[in-house]
Amino acid sequence: MRWWTRRREQLLFAATTILLLAGLALAAAGAGAPADLAWTTAAVLGLTYSTVTLIAAARRREPSVDVIAWLALAGALWVGEALAAAVIAVMLATGVLLEARAEARARRELSALVARAPRTARRDTGAGPVEVPVAEVTVGDRLLVGAGEIVPVDGRLLGPAVLDESALTGEPLPVERRAGEDVRSGVVNAGQVFRLTATTTAEASTYAGVLRLVDQAQAQSAPFVRMADRFAVIFVPVTLALAGLAWILAADPVRAVAVLVVATPCPLLLAAPIAIISGISRAARAGVVVKGGGALEQLAAGRVLLFDKTGTLTAGRPVLSDVVTPVTGPISATGVLRLAASVDQSSAHVLAGAIVTAAHDRGLRLSTPERVEERHGHGIAGLVDGHRVHLGKAAAVVPGPLPAWIRQARRRALLDGSLTVFVAVDDVPAGVLLLEDPIRPQAPRMVRALRGAGIGRVVLVTGDRADTAETVGRIVGVDAVRADCDPAGKLAVVRAEQDRAPTIMVGDGINDAPALAAASVGVALAARGATASAEAADVVLTVDRIGALADAILIARRSRRVAGWAVGIGMGLSAVAMLVAAAGYLPPVAGAVLQEGIDVAAIAIALTALIPGRPHAAVIRPADIATAQRLYTEHQEIRPLVERVRTVADALDQPPYDLGPVRTLLDDLEVRLLAHERAEEAELLPIMARALGGTEATSGLSRTHAEIEHQVSRLRRTVDDPIPEDVTDIRRQLYGLYAILRLHNAQEEEGVFSRL
Repeated sequence: MRWWTRRREQLLFAATTILLLAGLALAAAGAGAPADLAWTTAAVLGLTYSTVTLIAAARRREPSVDVIAWLALAGALWVGEALAAAVIAVMLATGVLLEARAEARARRELSALVARAPRTARRDTGAGPVEVPVAEVTVGDRLLVGAGEIVPVDGRLLGPAVLDESALTGEPLPVERRAGEDVRSGVVNAGQVFRLTATTTAEASTYAGVLRLVDQAQAQSAPFVRMADRFAVIFVPVTLALAGLAWILAADPVRAVAVLVVATPCPLLLAAPIAIISGISRAARAGVVVKGGGALEQLAAGRVLLFDKTGTLTAGRPVLSDVVTPVTGPISATGVLRLAASVDQSSAHVLAGAIVTAAHDRGLRLSTPERVEERHGHGIAGLVDGHRVHLGKAAAVVPGPLPAWIRQARRRALLDGSLTVFVAVDDVPAGVLLLEDPIRPQAPRMVRALRGAGIGRVVLVTGDRADTAETVGRIVGVDAVRADCDPAGKLAVVRAEQDRAPTIMVGDGINDAPALAAASVGVALAARGATASAEAADVVLTVDRIGALADAILIARRSRRVAGWAVGIGMGLSAVAMLVAAAGYLPPVAGAVLQEGIDVAAIAIALTALIPGRPHAAVIRPADIATAQRLYTEHQEIRPLVERVRTVADALDQPPYDLGPVRTLLDDLEVRLLAHERAEEAELLPIMARALGGTEATSGLSRTHAEIEHQVSRLRRTVDDPIPEDVTDIRRQLYGLYAILRLHNAQEEEGVFSRL
């Protein structure tokens, strides 16, 4: 592209402005003829530019209100108003330049994504790091990422890392990731050098998918934007009629020119597109790629919200919830987890990543496995510290009849909707790892925020079992649950809800793609990579935080509202100016200057869409984040202790009743759990009060802290001086304490920790 094509707006503005000022200087010096020549030249430049744009619109067979600007320029030259024609040319050039600058400003966040795409990667080889084109990276390659470098492809961390994910998520603070966690391409290493194993190619990685989505977004335009040209069908004849009427009644063509000068609907031509594009830019900054203005408007208009469950309302990836071992087993739960995670370091299976991450979270030191063998359907086995460790399904790991404790673990997993991984050490069943897909902590809060933003109905649509779906629906707070739905079933639900009101469908899997395409607007979660759902959707969340959806809806509605204000105020002022000009009180020169002011005001109003609006939920102050993160780390470390409460209670199901594990558990509860709860009472609750607007919002959590301490104290008194009849009461107390702790932790995660 030639340089003058890229700079044509600036060149037009500079040339017309210089000619206008030169003409004014010449006129002041008494050189009338040269002044008129300068002004006429400026008008001809504007007329030429306007003619080119009209021809381009005619070739596209699109009506255009640019015809009014052309008539105003031609009319001013025809009646000898050279100064007015020059002012109109400057007004036209200013509008074109403002539009180009405003669009460039509004698209900055989207363009920045494309500009920083990684081009090379450093492959970790025996001879040291070797730089290769990113397209040559294959699945399984070990890559080295230095400080300040961009992660080239999606991968799994081989050690801890500190990442700047702001390009994808919009979050400015660095994020700490643990060994075994997945990391996405496009994020920046904000800490020390780390290594990762590539899990995708560059073409299939997250960042490449985001760039494709950006290309789609920039290729779209909004119905509100296109309405400007449709508006020309009505506006142009009305303007010409008013100009003609003023000419006929006053017998003065100058009045007609004055009407044409102030009739140019720049607020509709410029302000509406700028407000919409600004909204797209704001959404991109929040980690949401909107595929064009039409999608943004549909997002703002949505009234029925449909959610898929897995990966949308839930985390979409397994998390270790507990390790079940036999009461008299030779290896503790911690030992079983360490051995299992040591073997799973060599596996790319999704469950392996969860197990390794859980071991690192508990501070376990893993060993390097030897003679590892992994077979599909049979699990993985290897030697760890001289022991043969085998992980997999029950049929492969525990041949023959299942022991009672394993049957109980399977029953528990069935009731909880958990996955099971069975572990044998030296061919002896040693433990069962329970993994669950937890509900996202921010999901209930987000649903409440969406209702506050105008969503009237929330529906959960999933292919999962009805009992599991109903549980998630109750916790999150939906209006209806549609379970056991295949892709066709989801499509039917969307179409049925579409008859009620405009719909927003949210999903993240391939099976969601038909429903996403059928909804008024489809929203895909693509934080872990681009999928068919992202291709079918109109809006894509590139951040693994569904609260961004509420932010995007609020941004969309604010952008549409700002566009309405800009157009209403601008066009209202233009209409008044047209009537004043038709009455003869506004000459062409003054009209051109006035219209320029109206244009600038309308564009300034439209650009307010770039200003951050009200967030959908309170946020934690930066000064409190470090404290909250430290308490959240402790909160995560306490989770295995909470699960031990249930495990110890389960062990008291039959004689002989051994209270030794109960006493050991109580020691840990008093030393670790109560200390953590007291720290939260002293430090976390004030943070919550500041975020939520008062201590009344935290009174329930404070009462729970007191109840937890009371239950632990009561349990200690019972265990210290027991009688045989107390065993049932001890077991009941343990289950009650477990329920209180689970509920309390969920409330803290939703109320505070999900905001970090």
